[in-house]
Amino acid sequence: MKMLYVVRHAKSSWDNPFMDDFDRPLNSRGERDAPRMGKRLKEKDVTPDLMLSSPANRALTTCQKIADVLKYPHEKIKTEAKLYHASEEIILQTLQSCNDKHDVVMYFGHNPGLTDFVNRLTGAVIDNVPTCGVVACSLPIQSWKDIKWGHAKVDFFYFPKMDKS
Repeated sequence: MKMLYVVRHAKSSWDNPFMDDFDRPLNSRGERDAPRMGKRLKEKDVTPDLMLSSPANRALTTCQKIADVLKYPHEKIKTEAKLYHASEEIILQTLQSCNDKHDVVMYFGHNPGLTDFVNRLTGAVIDNVPTCGVVACSLPIQSWKDIKWGHAKVDFFYFPKMDKS
């Protein structure tokens, strides 16, 4: 059994509309939401073996803020350029190449590919994984190379606006 946590980056800042999309930082809400989601994951005893992120500033910063709460070392975070605005096919291929020693993988990325990926992987009908949303997927596989469309189950789907506090 493998576990996959699919996380959309937290809310990004548009203070500078001329900034390159790749470089956009988190806004104040994103800065607040990422650690809150990390706390929610910690409460569920999530312990990732691998954190894999798009290298875009907003995705990597979200990953790092959640890593801090989960006590995952930043130097172990893996980034891949092809995950920046990746399609669902690229996300699948990337996960299929994960080392099988990692039973729990946490992936940080962008829409629309991220929501499309979750829906195809699980058969769920999620209109939109919102910013800083997390979808936990259990996979009845022993090897990441065996990950296939429709073979995962959504264990939980959580996003910041669900938490009224």
